[in-house]
Amino acid sequence: MKYQTAADAGYVSCHACGHVQPHVRTRKHARCARCGSPVHERNPDSIMRTWALLIAAALLYIPANLLPVMHTASLVGDEDDTIMSGVVYFWTSGDWPLAVIVFIASILVPMLKLSVLALLAITSQRGSTWRPVERTKLYRLVEFIGRWSMLDVFVVTLTVALVRFQSLAVITAGPGAIAFGSVVILTMIASMQFDPRLIWDPVDEDKHKPAQHTQDQPHE
Repeated sequence: MKYQTAADAGYVSCHACGHVQPHVRTRKHARCARCGSPVHERNPDSIMRTWALLIAAALLYIPANLLPVMHTASLVGDEDDTIMSGVVYFWTSGDWPLAVIVFIASILVPMLKLSVLALLAITSQRGSTWRPVERTKLYRLVEFIGRWSMLDVFVVTLTVALVRFQSLAVITAGPGAIAFGSVVILTMIASMQFDPRLIWDPVDEDKHKPAQHTQDQPHE
């Protein structure tokens, strides 16, 4: 079944208000007729911005797990705890459900978001037609998880409040917490900068290519 996209029909939607309008290709700086925002067929430099944010998030992901997320000062002495040490403490103390929640929200989910966004950026940059439906679902999954990304920060706060908490102790957030919060924010912005329509552009180009007819074999 043949279909026609909005771009083929000469229409474009506004990124700010969603208004669908004819796209004047001759104008360099087209603006939305409703809200006046700049109108583009695709988000400008979408893949480059996504890569920049992903690389920054990946670099910060290392200190987020290696540096202490909290510093405990008490009469007994000072102690630093990382996210992983909090997971180990909860697991060994018998609070395995809390250990699983901390591990999934603070370690597994950020890693999966980075991996999925990197996959989407690579395949879109190469113009791949590999499994566009599945890649679109992955993008929607990352977008859905992004709405709950601040839960990761809440888990870190929970770790600060519960791990080895003692009376007359002063607990402060460590540099790992700042790096972890930065990873969450950067991955959220990266998913917003990525344009999922880039997944389908190579597919549409293939469908609009003229069919190559095989040459007739000469009659003997």
